[in-house]
Amino acid sequence: MANKPDRNDPCHCGSGRKYKNCCLGNDDSSLKSKLQMVGLVIVVILGLGVLGMALFGGSDNPDCPPGKSWSKAHQHCH
Repeated sequence: MANKPDRNDPCHCGSGRKYKNCCLGNDDSSLKSKLQMVGLVIVVILGLGVLGMALFGGSDNPDCPPGKSWSKAHQHCH
């Protein structure tokens, strides 16, 4: 189907009904489904990136004020 029919055109499936009363819902849901899948993939990729940064991207020795040192056991400066 090269061009999407208008709502009041005869349906492309050959049923003789108007497109809006026949296949409009199915055609739209297919597009929405594809867009939802693309959105889900993007969210998963971003989530994995954030998780990777949280697990591996942090520094082991953050800047502490002068005279204090980082405690790995307590995860703060002493």
